[in-house]
Amino acid sequence: MAADRSPRDPSAQPMTVPRFRAAKAKGHKLSVLTAYDHLWAGIVDAAGVDAILVGDTVSMVVQGHSTTLPVTLDEIIYHTEMVVRGTRHALVIADMPFLSFQVSPSQAIENAGRILKESGAAAVKLEGGVSQAETIRALTVADIPVMGHIGMKPQSIHSLGGMGKIQRDEDGLVQDAKAAEAAGAFAIVLELIPQAIAARITRELTIPTIGIGAGPGCDGQVLVLYDMLGLTGEFHPRFLKKFADLRSEALEAMTRYVAEVQAGTFPGPEHSH
Repeated sequence: MAADRSPRDPSAQPMTVPRFRAAKAKGHKLSVLTAYDHLWAGIVDAAGVDAILVGDTVSMVVQGHSTTLPVTLDEIIYHTEMVVRGTRHALVIADMPFLSFQVSPSQAIENAGRILKESGAAAVKLEGGVSQAETIRALTVADIPVMGHIGMKPQSIHSLGGMGKIQRDEDGLVQDAKAAEAAGAFAIVLELIPQAIAARITRELTIPTIGIGAGPGCDGQVLVLYDMLGLTGEFHPRFLKKFADLRSEALEAMTRYVAEVQAGTFPGPEHSH
């Protein structure tokens, strides 16, 4: 039976970048979920997660694209602003979308600065290790907190040959993780990395590792909200645990609504003025 967990205490201290980074040394396992709007952000925040990621996955789960590549900087800012308005305690981190940071460090500073200034997010996340170390360093020098992301990088789908490719180059992955840490990243996402390699990276870094499909040895975990709530239907990757089946519940409720409207039983007298 699942452990009972009370909602977050409204008086709890908000999560900050320094507190998030310090969680590793304290042995606190970090929980991260995505959110893309005000309503869900408020629910996620009340549940007690440590951080909310406004992921470029919005391109797929909200906009209906087949990859994360189409989402724009303006769209990320738009969704992040809504999430920030619905959040009181969790750290809000916004993904930097494809081609918003790859051109140059100066481009990355300008775009990341826009995200923080216009949305109210506390940090940005970008994909890359060794290849993006100079950019991560430039952002942190500009006082823009950065979460790294290595392993399966969805923005590199074409060069990797498709989504869901397990990354097994142990030496390269360790080098990427250490490069991101040395450049100033306060945490790093490890996506689709064999658990033994992810555990090694976690041991060798001083910053928190946040896993997705990287096993239990990481310092925390992240899932896409719609996936873990069972809203995304037939999406069943190995790393995903569905903690609810809201798609079925919503479909059943909507089906009853249609039936009652057609039968004339809704609205009844109690629903009418």
